[in-house]
Amino acid sequence: MLKPVKKRFDLQVVAAKSTVTQTYELDKAIKNIKGVVFTSDKDDLLYYRGTQKLEINKEEYFPENYESKLLMSGINVEPKKRYYDLGNVNPGNGIIKVVFTDNEDGRTAFVPYRVSLYVDCEMEDQL
Repeated sequence: MLKPVKKRFDLQVVAAKSTVTQTYELDKAIKNIKGVVFTSDKDDLLYYRGTQKLEINKEEYFPENYESKLLMSGINVEPKKRYYDLGNVNPGNGIIKVVFTDNEDGRTAFVPYRVSLYVDCEMEDQL
């Protein structure tokens, strides 16, 4: 039996116009990845300045420089619909790689911020 589970992975952006590469490992009991969403402690910086590349099991799902605002969700969206639907992705080796880039933007001034990747998964029940 599979049960739904949400996983959160954080990365810190500490310098303007920098690229941060982070690799995360899912639990071996994860059988499907249903969707992803990006959030931040500074949503305006993520929205205007952020781009990323996302790979799951060495397969690219979003190419380099994919705008973060396309993978964010607002408060007016139902909680069950806040994730970007990937279908049922087999996690394979369970490795998720994020290459996040902070880009200069005239609308926002840089301050260090946290970017969080939430992954909507299905996990094998360990009864």
